[in-house]
Amino acid sequence: MNDISGTVQAFLETVHPYDALPQDELARVAGSFGRRELAQGAEIYAQGDVLPGLFLIERGGVEILDANGALVSLLGPRNSFGERGLMRDGRAATTARTTSSSRLLVLPVEEFRRLVSDAPAFARFFSRGRGAEPRGSDLATRRVGDLMARDPVTCTLDTTVAEAARKMREAHVSSLGVTGADGKLQGIVTTRDLSHRVLAEGRDADTPVAEIMTANPATLAPQALGTDILHLMLERRIGHVPVTEGGRLVGMITQTDITRHQAVSSAVLIRDIALAASASEMAETTARIPGLLRQLVGGHNAHEVTTRLITDIADAVTRRLLALAEKDLGPPPVPYLWLACGSQGRQEQTGVSDQDNCLMLDDAVTESDMTYFASLAKYVSDGLNTCGYVYCPGDMMATNPRWCQPIRVWRDYFRGWIVTPNPEAQMLASVMFDLRPIGGAAHLFGDLQAETLHAASKNSIFVAHMIGNSLKHTPPLGLIRGFATIRSGEHRNQIDMKHSGVVPVTDLARVYALQGRLTKVNTRARLEAAIDAGVVSNSGGRDLIEAYDLIAETRLNHQAARVKAGEKPDNFLTPASLSDFERSHLRDAFVVVRTMQSAVGHGKGALN
Repeated sequence: MNDISGTVQAFLETVHPYDALPQDELARVAGSFGRRELAQGAEIYAQGDVLPGLFLIERGGVEILDANGALVSLLGPRNSFGERGLMRDGRAATTARTTSSSRLLVLPVEEFRRLVSDAPAFARFFSRGRGAEPRGSDLATRRVGDLMARDPVTCTLDTTVAEAARKMREAHVSSLGVTGADGKLQGIVTTRDLSHRVLAEGRDADTPVAEIMTANPATLAPQALGTDILHLMLERRIGHVPVTEGGRLVGMITQTDITRHQAVSSAVLIRDIALAASASEMAETTARIPGLLRQLVGGHNAHEVTTRLITDIADAVTRRLLALAEKDLGPPPVPYLWLACGSQGRQEQTGVSDQDNCLMLDDAVTESDMTYFASLAKYVSDGLNTCGYVYCPGDMMATNPRWCQPIRVWRDYFRGWIVTPNPEAQMLASVMFDLRPIGGAAHLFGDLQAETLHAASKNSIFVAHMIGNSLKHTPPLGLIRGFATIRSGEHRNQIDMKHSGVVPVTDLARVYALQGRLTKVNTRARLEAAIDAGVVSNSGGRDLIEAYDLIAETRLNHQAARVKAGEKPDNFLTPASLSDFERSHLRDAFVVVRTMQSAVGHGKGALN
């Protein structure tokens, strides 16, 4: 071993993840490093340059700049840089230059890639994605398209019940999809229908299935989560779910199809909510949500699956309260639609959630009808509060007359916010762009959503204001390789993983959705759609998704840890509670978010 490699090896023994390598491997790696002596202000590489390898600071300091020349990070001894480009296409994603006289070590590209391939500790440290970490393997993580029985057996509307029964017997199935002349699904007939609606009622064997089928049945798309099957079956008390694309039957899911999968507890909570007779009964069920959160996080489910399942419970509570309200108040005088915004609207609820909702009413509503809807709103909002979804501090609820209005008024709202994007309009538009129908007449929202996205995306001034609004929440980055924590108060020296963590990404995704007229509401789905639509570059978008995954999962891990400790989940994380590995990766994720904010702030979709 020469003097240089010996000195390098001694240094590497103090740097993670090299300190996890066996001694013989560490010696080999140390011998492969090159050294560079650079003066203050020297450019190490520029964005887009082919990288010679992974850089490691032995002495001195380095600043990292984004595509617009904005400072995103200051690095010191034992810090690595350049790995982001190496893990992508081999080209620098940023610009790096020295802030003082520096000595850098350079690990050649080939050696870096060999270590990523062969050394698990090295791969874990430098991988920016979810890697090979085991994910949940239960029904919650499966796609409906992977579970359904394909090539479903069908019949037509004029098929007799006798012929339908023979078809079921010959195909060994318990249901048939009923299709119209255009091939689209019109209904479903099951063995239960034959028993209850034919035999029990003494109907003739030549009765057409159109008379005894379940018309317009609840359906799922192949892309839906597998857990939607359980939620739908338990909430609607059905045993068969058709799977459709473009109105055409492509598969069928039955209770038999899912018996080999373990029922997730979220579905049990949905069942209990569907059977509850009051808000207080539902509250006993929602009190189990923290335990569900801990279970889902402990099962290594992806964050978007965990938050989706938790949000499904809030949706079920809302729909059950709507049903109970109608039972108590009578049928609504005109069609209405209850919508959620905020985290429920985006299907991103965690263990800490308030309620954000509104009511859209058919334009035929009269002044006298408003008394009914005021009572409906109070019934549901009070019930949600009883179930732990506390009243919105900003009064963004259907109980506020401003947010319980006919469609024509909602059109005026959105039009006014777009034409006059003052601070209040920006705030309200940000909230309302996350609307998602929960219960009622869904058609009331469809045209309004499309019209609003079209008008908003064409108004460059409004888009510019929305971009500016999206940059108000910034990642908690300190310049000297640390975090900018809260300086005083109850949460001193902590990071707000909601407002400084996930919200900056949520805001960026909303801007991308606006620019691309994308109807997705969920943050991760918006980012993926933005990549597909070319609103954001593939490389920049993928970096942002991976950063978001890490930030969101760190937040959930923190909440689950508090539940495990017998405490209430919150969003305030103490960086000291993280390992060096976790702190390094979390900070890198925040750097990516800041870089993407800089890009959109300068009129660019992403860092290329």
